[in-house]
Amino acid sequence: MNTMWDYRRCVQVFSQELALLKKISSVQDSVRHAVLAREWTDFDWKMAEINQLGMELGVLEQERAGLFAALTGELMGNSGQAAPFYTIVSRLPEEERRALSDLFRTIKMETIKMRAVNESFLNYLNEAKTMAAAYLEALFPARGGKLYTRKGGQAAQELKSMVFNRHI
Repeated sequence: MNTMWDYRRCVQVFSQELALLKKISSVQDSVRHAVLAREWTDFDWKMAEINQLGMELGVLEQERAGLFAALTGELMGNSGQAAPFYTIVSRLPEEERRALSDLFRTIKMETIKMRAVNESFLNYLNEAKTMAAAYLEALFPARGGKLYTRKGGQAAQELKSMVFNRHI
């Protein structure tokens, strides 16, 4: 990818990445609330939307990488050696350095926030899964665990439907 350095385009890419991150975060939040409320009607659509936004973010990230490769080449020579973001922008004029650093920092913070929220949600889902498995094991011990054949292979467990009465 042979991209020339363009400060304005870089600011646009960073701004678009930030907007996409916020949009992804919003959709992930709606997915999280839907799961907690057990509302499954739009779940597939929301997951498809997250995947589409992720692909758009990937395209922008590739463009950003190309822009910074061009900037690195201009400022540090074509040694082919990658340099950290702040090392690269430290050689730009003050106004450009400040604008790009602020955008980069905001993107980084948004990413950290999303990661923390997603990790806590995954922990919740794993705990719920473990608890449901333990509950089913207690109710139906014959279905729990693993069964093996005489030859040591894992035996297929018979799949049976279960009905839970939610009205006690």
